[in-house]
Amino acid sequence: METYDVIVAGAGPTGFTLAIDLGRRGIRTLLIEKDPSTKHYPKMDRSNARTMEMYRRLGIADRVRELGYSADSSMDVFITTRLVDEPILVLTYPTVAECRARTAASTDGSEPLEPYQLVSQNDLEPLLKEVAEATPGVTVRFGCELVDFVHDAERVTATLLTSDGTESQVVGSYLVGCDGGSSTTRKKLGIALSGQANLLEQRQVSFRSHDLYNRIPIGKGRHYYLADEHGGAIIVQGSQTMFTLNAALPPDADLEQAVRDRLGFDVDFEITGFTDWKLHLLLADRYRDGRVFLAGDAVHLVIPTGGLGMNSGVGDAIDLSWKLAAAVQGWAGQSILDSYEIERRRVGARNVEAAGWAAEGMFRWRALYEPAVWDDTPQGERVRAAIAATADRYHRRVHEMVGVELGYSYAGSPVIMTEPDDPGTWDTRIYSPSTRPGVRVPHQWLSDGRALHDVLGQGYTILDLTGEAHVEALEKAMVSFGVPVEVLSFDEPAVRATFGCSLLLIRPDLHIVWRGDQLPDDVGQLVGVATGHIPSTVPTAAATTGAMS
Repeated sequence: METYDVIVAGAGPTGFTLAIDLGRRGIRTLLIEKDPSTKHYPKMDRSNARTMEMYRRLGIADRVRELGYSADSSMDVFITTRLVDEPILVLTYPTVAECRARTAASTDGSEPLEPYQLVSQNDLEPLLKEVAEATPGVTVRFGCELVDFVHDAERVTATLLTSDGTESQVVGSYLVGCDGGSSTTRKKLGIALSGQANLLEQRQVSFRSHDLYNRIPIGKGRHYYLADEHGGAIIVQGSQTMFTLNAALPPDADLEQAVRDRLGFDVDFEITGFTDWKLHLLLADRYRDGRVFLAGDAVHLVIPTGGLGMNSGVGDAIDLSWKLAAAVQGWAGQSILDSYEIERRRVGARNVEAAGWAAEGMFRWRALYEPAVWDDTPQGERVRAAIAATADRYHRRVHEMVGVELGYSYAGSPVIMTEPDDPGTWDTRIYSPSTRPGVRVPHQWLSDGRALHDVLGQGYTILDLTGEAHVEALEKAMVSFGVPVEVLSFDEPAVRATFGCSLLLIRPDLHIVWRGDQLPDDVGQLVGVATGHIPSTVPTAAATTGAMS
C-alpha cells in the first residue's frame, strides 16, 4: 500500500491550504477530492486580511489578487429595492488600494500587512490546485473519494474509491477530514454537530454578464442587498463578470426573470447555474479522534454574513499544518497535537457566534419590509427611512468584524505561556493590537523598510528587538529538541516601544508563545511548553507589561 505522512480528504480552500503548507514543510501528503474538478460555482467571495497574510506566507498573495477585484474597485455595500432604484442606504468601505495606503503609513500595529481581497472560490481553487500540484511531496488526486478508514495508535488506513470504481487502500500517519459540512470523516468518527440547523433555505443563482458591472445605474459596489419579500442579494464576484443572486426563491421560480426583476433594467446576461443551500450555525463537538483530525466546514458551519466560513477553515489549516509536521518530524510533545482542538474550536465557537450576531443585524432591517417600500408615497418614504436607519446601525455588523478576523487569541492553550491577566476573549468589531502570548504578532515595519512578518522564519523565531540580547540558552534548548528555530536580532527601538517588550518567541503560524525583556530563569520550562512536552497549565507572568495591552 502507498504510504504518506498525512492524508487530506477534501480539496476546498482548507484542504488545499493544509496540503500546500505541509508540503512546504517536507511532509509527504496525499490530497484527495471526490469531485472530478474544482468547483464551477461561486461559494465564497472574500478572503479576509488574515487569510491574505497567510497566503503571503505561502507566496501566493499576489497571484490570488490577480484573480479578483482590482485594487481600485469599490467595496461599497448598497441596500436598495432594485439596481436601478435610488439606494435606500450606501455603506462605504475602503478599496484595497486605500487599505494598502493605511498599512504603509501605520506604525502602531493596528493595520494588517495584507488587505482583504474579493475573489470567487471557483476562481481561487484552480490556483490552489496548481500550487499544490507543484509543491514537492504533495500528491493531488481528484475523482478519488474517502469511503472508509480505520485508525489505531500507529497509523490510519484509508479506503479510497476512484470515479472509475476502483477501490484501494493507503496508509498515513495522520488523516485530516476537510470534506465539508456533510463530512464522511466526521460521520464515521461519530462526532456530532451542535447548534442551530436549517435556519433558512436560499437559492444561489449564478449568472455571467460582461456589461452589467459597468452599467449598474446606482453606482459600483460589491454587495447589493435587496429590500424585497424574498430577502435577496446580488453579489459581484471577484472577476466582475460573474454575479450571484441569493434569495429565498420558490422552487418553480423563473431564474432569468428573477434576476431581471431585481436588476430593473435591460442588460445581457447568461444563467450559468444554481444551487440550493441552507443556513446553519453549527460547531462540531470535537475536532479530533486519535490520529484523525477535522478542519474547515467539517467542524463549523456558519451563515456567510461576515465571511467567516472559508477564512476560518484557512485558519484551521495553518494552525494544524505545522503541528502535524512537528509530530511527523518527531519533536512534538503530546500537547502540540492536543492544542489544535483547544485553540481552533474556541475560535470556531466564537466565529459561529459572530456570524449569527451579524445575520441577526441583517434580519433586523429585513423584518421592516412591507410592499409600501416600492411606493412614491409618504408611507413608502417612512418604510425606506426606517430600513435605512436600522440598516445603518445593524447591517454594519456583516462587514465590520475585524476584531474577530485579526484579534483571536490562543491564550489558555497548553503550548502558550498565557499571562495571568489575559482577558480570555476578543472584541468582535474592534482589533486592538497586542503582544500578549496567544495572539498573532502585529504587523510592523522595520527601520529598513521590511515588514516584520516577511522576515520571520517558517519555524519558530526568537525575536530580539535590542540587537544585543543573549538568547543562546533558549536557542540551544530548542535545537536540542530538534525544533526548527531561527534567531532574528535587530535594534528596533520604535518596534520595541510599540510592542512594549524586547524579546518574543513566535510560532510558525506567527502566534506569540512568550514575551519579555529578558529570558526567564527556567528556559527549559519555556521550551517544554513551546514544544508540547510540558503543558502550560498555570498562567506564567511575562517579564514585562508594555504599550500593547
